[in-house]
Amino acid sequence: MFFVVKVTSGQERIAASMLQNKATKVDLPIYSIVVMEGLRGYIIVEAEDELSCRQFITKERNVKGMLPKPLGEDEINKMLEVKTFAQDINKGDTVEFTTGPFKGYKAKVLKVDDTKNDITVELMDVVVPIPITTKMSTAKVIKKHEKEQ
Repeated sequence: MFFVVKVTSGQERIAASMLQNKATKVDLPIYSIVVMEGLRGYIIVEAEDELSCRQFITKERNVKGMLPKPLGEDEINKMLEVKTFAQDINKGDTVEFTTGPFKGYKAKVLKVDDTKNDITVELMDVVVPIPITTKMSTAKVIKKHEKEQ
């Protein structure tokens, strides 16, 4: 069963690490500890039952408590589903910002970091070109870079 454990916001990884260390030392049926990106103030603990989970998290720093109802398997699957970006942005492409402070501006892609979903771009039509790093989701490709053969 999966239980949602409330922790100090911003301390999710630290709390999970402390609980991971504890899991190796105690004899409780704890199977996994998950830190979800974007789920601030909570971690997910997989345990055999509610009592085991409650005993496991008791008196731990940064741990505030546990939600009374376990998560269903379909809820966990939705949370773990990998989100993919439909667009493929490559070095040399021309993009237009769709959100944020540069909305409407066009830029040339200098670097793409797929692991972080970041792009480094240089704004076009500005007096002093400055490289800017932003999320891929803030821009859309308006012209693909034509590769030389």
